[in-house]
Amino acid sequence: MRQDPANPSRRRLIGGAAAAVAAPALASGAAAGLAAPARASDTGTTSRPADASAALLDQWAQAPGSHPLIPDISRAGYRLGARLPRPGVVTRVTDHGARADGTTDCAPAFNAALRAAGERGGGVVLVPRGTYLLLSPVFMHWSNVVLRGAGRDATVLHFRRTLDDGYRPARQSNGNSRWSWTGGQIWFMAAERRARSEAEDFAGTEGWLLGDTLAQVGAASRGQRTLVVSDTSGLREGDMVMLECDNPPDASLLKHLAGEIPGALSYDWPRRAPQLVTGSGGQYVQYASLQWPVRIEAILGDRLVALAQPLKYDLRPSWPARLRAIGPTVHDSGVEQLTIRNEVVAMTAHNKHPGSNGVCFQAVHDCWASEVRVENCDLGFGFTYAKSITLSRVVIGGRAAHHSFACRMQSHDNLVDDFEIEAFTVPVPSGAVHHGLNLEGLSSDNVWRRGRMAEGTFDTHRALPFENARTDITLVNNGRVGGSAASGPLFGARIAHWNVRITGGSAYAVKIADVAPRSVTVAVQGAAGTASELPPDFTGDLENLLVEQGSPPRVTDLYAAQRDRAD
Repeated sequence: MRQDPANPSRRRLIGGAAAAVAAPALASGAAAGLAAPARASDTGTTSRPADASAALLDQWAQAPGSHPLIPDISRAGYRLGARLPRPGVVTRVTDHGARADGTTDCAPAFNAALRAAGERGGGVVLVPRGTYLLLSPVFMHWSNVVLRGAGRDATVLHFRRTLDDGYRPARQSNGNSRWSWTGGQIWFMAAERRARSEAEDFAGTEGWLLGDTLAQVGAASRGQRTLVVSDTSGLREGDMVMLECDNPPDASLLKHLAGEIPGALSYDWPRRAPQLVTGSGGQYVQYASLQWPVRIEAILGDRLVALAQPLKYDLRPSWPARLRAIGPTVHDSGVEQLTIRNEVVAMTAHNKHPGSNGVCFQAVHDCWASEVRVENCDLGFGFTYAKSITLSRVVIGGRAAHHSFACRMQSHDNLVDDFEIEAFTVPVPSGAVHHGLNLEGLSSDNVWRRGRMAEGTFDTHRALPFENARTDITLVNNGRVGGSAASGPLFGARIAHWNVRITGGSAYAVKIADVAPRSVTVAVQGAAGTASELPPDFTGDLENLLVEQGSPPRVTDLYAAQRDRAD
């Protein structure tokens, strides 16, 4: 294989990974002892392509939380990747009046059964075999509660009304519906969060109900787990807290999340993305601060705490940081072994969708959906300010969807494992769009793996998602990327597309070396060319890698490989 003479450093990075790491904790770029990454103009040949994925993994393993190109996704999912629990049955929906007769509105019985389980401390609410009619959403307001069917093909929840009709409208001033990208027929959300949303006549985009500041946080580096804090008296080992950083008007924090490459530094942040910089107006007013829920692993004294995960970004004095109480939320709850079947409603024009939705996780952590199928949806599975959620063996089917999966509004550390988007029974109509695997809005360390996609693409919806991965996926690649240009860049740093098999021939939005700063595109197969066909936000050298194109890599699944090394 030929060496690119314009970029001799690539051979050192790929072929000599062990030698390239000269320091125990890597900072960005070659200054930290790592050979310079490839330039955006490079198109993917290397001197040792068969070894590239393994060499990159070896590099990552020497400094897992601070590699300049590869995200640390080893802790994605429920309880940082733990097995899902199997609690016992405490009640059945039929004990509360549900009937699989096709005429009884079972939504009140479902919600009553969930309340009963929640008020006794948790357990499984069993939904026996059959098809149940529901005319309004099911709300998962309680922790440690699981809604379990008798099997994905045995228990069907038939939602006859959309969220517009069965819950309440959620129209913006321009006529767009928020149910186009959030909200669920099964909705994980604290009761207090729902009450606040309804009182303010807002819908679906609100985040955590944060409490008091527990401690101020000192400066720290990406990859670090021990923090210096002002006081530990308000902190407890095992608690989930919010690490919150101010997002300053000079956009220095956002430039950092974009890899601090020259093109990111020169991007016109105040003009192009004022919502992201200052939180002033627009759809993204929530981004005046960067918020990352994280668990306190240990209290190490009066001024030191250890986190359960390494930091994803630096903490600097110019971005004041604090730990805050997480507020009312839901955790350790799930839905499993059933089908959500929306009434077939014709797909509307883009963003006008009335809410034929599936499952939504909003401002909750450590929850799951397992063996769940969603049919005839606008939104299949949604993360909105969600943390450490696992979706396992989930399926999207029926008529065309808008978002099969949406990951938005500062959602972090979520895992979608062994998923499928089936071929639509009714195709996307004119004036509508199907996206696929959505990422947006300062979301980080989210993973899609072991997937099969007859529809959709790798949709990155702007507002600077960073440190995310899509790995070991087969797709036709027929969806479209979305997001308003006013919402900031498509990509932050360290996006990984790893071992992707394209059956439709197009590299669109999958090969991203020309647009994503400090990214890795490893072993994309079945696609001609290298162009993403996406509009670039940054100029110059993006300091990324595009390697092993056209053939399977030795390391086939980045998430599994990182988990193996972490264990």
